[in-house]
Amino acid sequence: MDPSSVPTTSQEAPETNGTNGSESRPRTQSMSQQSDDSQTAADFIRDQLQLEADAREALPYSIENCTKPLGPLRQNVFACLTCHPPPENSSDPYNPAGVCYACSVQCHGEHELVEIFQKRNFTCDCGTTRFTSEQQCTLRINPDTNTKGDVHSEEPDPNNKYNQNFRNRFCSCSIYYNPNEQVGTMYQCLGLGTHETGGCGEDWYHPGCLVGLGPKWYEKQKAHASGTNADSTNGNGTLPTISEGATQENGTEQQVDGNQEVQREEDEDPALPDSFPAEDAFDHFICYKCVEAYPWIKRYAGTPGFLPAVFFQKNSEPSSKKRKLEDDDSPGEDSERSKRIKHESEEAQNVIPAANSDEISPQTKDEDQQEGQVSPAKECKLASLPSTPSGQFSLFTTSDFRDQFCRCACCFPNLKAHPQLLEEEEAYEPPLSDGASEQGSTHGSGSLYDRGESALKNVDRVRAIEGVMAYNHLKERLKPFFQQFAESGKAIGAEDIKEYFAKLRGDEQAIKEAGEAAKEDHRQEQSGY
Repeated sequence: MDPSSVPTTSQEAPETNGTNGSESRPRTQSMSQQSDDSQTAADFIRDQLQLEADAREALPYSIENCTKPLGPLRQNVFACLTCHPPPENSSDPYNPAGVCYACSVQCHGEHELVEIFQKRNFTCDCGTTRFTSEQQCTLRINPDTNTKGDVHSEEPDPNNKYNQNFRNRFCSCSIYYNPNEQVGTMYQCLGLGTHETGGCGEDWYHPGCLVGLGPKWYEKQKAHASGTNADSTNGNGTLPTISEGATQENGTEQQVDGNQEVQREEDEDPALPDSFPAEDAFDHFICYKCVEAYPWIKRYAGTPGFLPAVFFQKNSEPSSKKRKLEDDDSPGEDSERSKRIKHESEEAQNVIPAANSDEISPQTKDEDQQEGQVSPAKECKLASLPSTPSGQFSLFTTSDFRDQFCRCACCFPNLKAHPQLLEEEEAYEPPLSDGASEQGSTHGSGSLYDRGESALKNVDRVRAIEGVMAYNHLKERLKPFFQQFAESGKAIGAEDIKEYFAKLRGDEQAIKEAGEAAKEDHRQEQSGY
């Protein structure tokens, strides 16, 4: 039954003052009770616990310590675009900086951040000269005051490497990344070289850009599919006849909701380019830039542990002049690129050792043999590998690719320069928050109230003590007030709050006088008790 059609009961009717006939609104129907924003104390506590649970899910790790004292790590790195807005022109000078997970929350929590994900051998820049003195680290200990916070102008790690990701640009197309507009999955290169050595510095790539189709390869595939469907139509542009049973039921044609179809397409990742391997077929990949920078690794394409070469066809999509310049693919450099590729190919061939090569110094051989990583020179695998494919291509590897490298005395130095090729890298993860309890604590600091008390530690000592004492006094006075509503499940009205604070100020007599005056004026309000 429709609730609006139910007659009003006597319980819902307004109460009438027997003396003067004036109406008295029941407490459960007071204006404060009917406010859209009103809620019980139990509801408020439950909402706070849910918010803190959501925060723990989004930020599950401890945010109490900066990682800079730990030195260079493979860790999640964030770039702050508020502190370091990138120039519009990518050729303009730029002072990039990256911060660790904890500093991204505690020191830059209200800033615009770019999550770059993992970078190897990176030391947090927060509180260093890569930031201004006003942009301080609040987590490290200030050596001058021996207190936490107010750390700035320290020397950054000179070995940190920065690529275009710190400008919020990714892939060979140098797209300005917007997570709300990103379609499909991007893949991170294993990163043999930095951008200074011709590599990418562990950049992230669109599948289409790796094969030369560009960041919107899926649109080309849709256009191609549409053309194929058009070719399969009849001469009048209609599809060939289909069995009625497939499209009709009880004489009524079944139609697909166009909005549902579009939504389904948006929710699904676009199909990978034809020449791109399936996601479950590889574990890591090395982009064509890094392969060109270290051409000795080309010999492993299509061998055990490596998928066949995935070629980059730079002419497969006409791209803008700007992107070509950013990718160093301008026509004026074709001859230089050809010379470089030819020269690198010659170098790659020169690294193939003779069976009894003595080019490595005895000292180096002894050190490597002590590590147990070098095989005898006579066991060099390169001679048995197929010839190097020509052209630019990326390498995709399976999980056991590290076991397939030749480790003879001549080949091992190539591997030793890239530890990520020798063994799986260990990535640093901050410890999980140990304060997540059933009571809704957050990040090792108890409730939001406890975190507020913790923040007061950074205030001047005298003022902090006075503030904490005043706050604790107020909290103790308010606790029984809120407790009665939490236990009863009743909502707190505006008049309840005003009345209680009047009592705290010692205005009981004023309240009593106001109530008597209201009676004489033939107005009545429920006392709430």
